[in-house]
Amino acid sequence: MDAIIKKNAINFGIISGLIRILSTTIMYITDLKLFVNMWAGFGMLAIWIIIGCVLLSKTKNEKQGILSFKEGFTAYFVSALVGILMSTVFNIFLFNFFDTAARDTVTEHLIEMQVEMLQKFNTPQEKINEAIISIKESSQFSIKGQLFGIAQALVGAIIFGLILAAFFKSKPKEQF
Repeated sequence: MDAIIKKNAINFGIISGLIRILSTTIMYITDLKLFVNMWAGFGMLAIWIIIGCVLLSKTKNEKQGILSFKEGFTAYFVSALVGILMSTVFNIFLFNFFDTAARDTVTEHLIEMQVEMLQKFNTPQEKINEAIISIKESSQFSIKGQLFGIAQALVGAIIFGLILAAFFKSKPKEQF
């Protein structure tokens, strides 16, 4: 891996991880309902897209305006991987060792939100009960749930990485 790509990917990954940890801490301190708030999720998604754009723009500039698709994707993916892993380790510690009651409270908020949504769609009570059981059995904040979350986040990172790498790619200018 190119030194510029490696340096930027790791630096932006650490920045991304710290932002994830800070946002989790703020939501934890402020209101646990924020963990299931759709708008908070969209806000975080916007932040990751901005971080990715800044990362690839900076990397492209440092490489004299030449960034291949592979280099752009690699930079974004490594950065996302570092941030996701940092955040996951923090979340595992917070919700499984430091404050398991918070994990249970967030799960209850998730159940409430899911039930409200299903009721709006006139879902039969039997299906609602199945959804509740499913949420309780597969807590997203358990260690297993967090590890599954890594896989989901990496799939998202791959998709965004492919899109951003395609947008930021460039070819060397031909010399005459």
